[in-house]
Amino acid sequence: MGSTKPLWTREQVAAQIVAGKTLVIYNKLLLSIPQAWLDAHPGGSLAILHFVGRDATDEIDAYHSDIALQRLLKYYVVGTVETTEHGWEPFVPPTMIGWTRKAGRDGKLEWFREANTAHSTVPSEVLLVGTGDSTLAQTRGPTMSDLILPPTELSLKVQSQHSAAYKRLHKRIIDAGLYQTRYATGYGPEIARYTLLAIVSAVAYTHNWLITSAVCLGLLWHQLVFTVHDLGHMGVTHNWTVDRLIAIILADFIGGLSVGWWVDNHNVHHLVTNHPSHDPDIEHLPFLAISTAFFNSLWSSYHKRIMTFNRFTAFIVSLQHKLFYVLLGFGRFNLYALAYGFLFRKAFDHKRAKGGRWSWWLEIIGLLFFWTWFGAVLIGCGSWSKALTYLLVSHVVTTPLHVQIVLSHFSMSTEDLGPMESFPHRQLRTTTDVICPPALAFLHGGLHLQVTHHLFPRLPRHNLLQASVFVKEFAKEQGLTYAEFGFVGGNKQVLDVLKGVADQARIMSMVTESEIRGAMEKKGQ
Repeated sequence: MGSTKPLWTREQVAAQIVAGKTLVIYNKLLLSIPQAWLDAHPGGSLAILHFVGRDATDEIDAYHSDIALQRLLKYYVVGTVETTEHGWEPFVPPTMIGWTRKAGRDGKLEWFREANTAHSTVPSEVLLVGTGDSTLAQTRGPTMSDLILPPTELSLKVQSQHSAAYKRLHKRIIDAGLYQTRYATGYGPEIARYTLLAIVSAVAYTHNWLITSAVCLGLLWHQLVFTVHDLGHMGVTHNWTVDRLIAIILADFIGGLSVGWWVDNHNVHHLVTNHPSHDPDIEHLPFLAISTAFFNSLWSSYHKRIMTFNRFTAFIVSLQHKLFYVLLGFGRFNLYALAYGFLFRKAFDHKRAKGGRWSWWLEIIGLLFFWTWFGAVLIGCGSWSKALTYLLVSHVVTTPLHVQIVLSHFSMSTEDLGPMESFPHRQLRTTTDVICPPALAFLHGGLHLQVTHHLFPRLPRHNLLQASVFVKEFAKEQGLTYAEFGFVGGNKQVLDVLKGVADQARIMSMVTESEIRGAMEKKGQ
């Protein structure tokens, strides 16, 4: 297929990217992604934009089924590319240096500078800060020199070796049949657990045992999230429509959350894990900061806003290690805000694909259904104080879920090593497993094996343990670290990171206070 297509030089690829084309490399083939598909991509546009000018073979293989790959190659291949002995030398994607494309006054897409690059102590690291100047919209776009990689200590040869070994690992996992879902032995016990929790919650409620009912309902939500996670990754039936339909029933109708938001957010997290400017899962100002990089009021390419670090933020962050579990206790309320904000924005998005339209409407119906039945549950408690207690208990019970999520990443590296870094190298560097006895694995939903999940996101989670044996062998062979902590040790690691950043925030606050006091004294003289 590729032999009949023209050969593109690096200069030609760069020139077309600067001209506004969305070009991605896959197995030495050049893919040109049209704007229509960029807008309608089920994984969100940023999942593609972060790989413009880069070899995304490993990421594409990890996230797409064979059917999706066939469609991709059928419609979007425009040629092949010149490569070095060690593969394609990547460019820096425009979105990673603050450039995006928006409709101008005439309705045509034009380059818009949404953020500027910030200086870092790590040469390869590119962080973003807000421009605060909308006049840059039509002045110019990125230049070819902007796409050149900054200095990096990484070797293209070594990273390509990691990539080649990852491909062999992926084939090994496929050959072992680990993409086959274990419906009876995997989801059978899960469904029994969900049913038991729902029945106990309902029975307890009818007997006015409200705390027991609230605890069981919270545990049900906690457990359902794991299956919604699988469905969002197409890891259950492996059919997008079927998995999305089931996910909406579980997430929206029963849990009151949006699976559409979660997929959009979570895919970006997987692809740019622990990047301060791009990973929404570590962007929690003004409440939490896991890196002093956030002291620079960074721009979030996902949330499209400046994460302002001011005196108030510095004060809160200086206490974050003490408030950590309290904040996570209210984590579900934050999920409501993020999910509903996403659906509200999508209401005005007329570029959604056909599947996106029906799923959006079904999610809205699901959320109305949720607040109808859950509202009736709260009203039926008999008094506002009992209703408030039921609300808080059912939501705080889900706290271990939020702890689990942060344990896998908060203690790991947040440095950006640049587009040269291979997919497996980044995932092993930024992700850790949580060690737990097999009998307690259900409490983590099987997702304590985060390293393997990040390398193979579509893999059914009941097969992660077996796959992790292969991954550990791969890591040892490639000289990469496979990080894993016990639950208690993992919590300590996270708290140490939070305290380290909190101490720096406290020092910054003291310096700021001193400077203000000195300025006021000088003014009063």
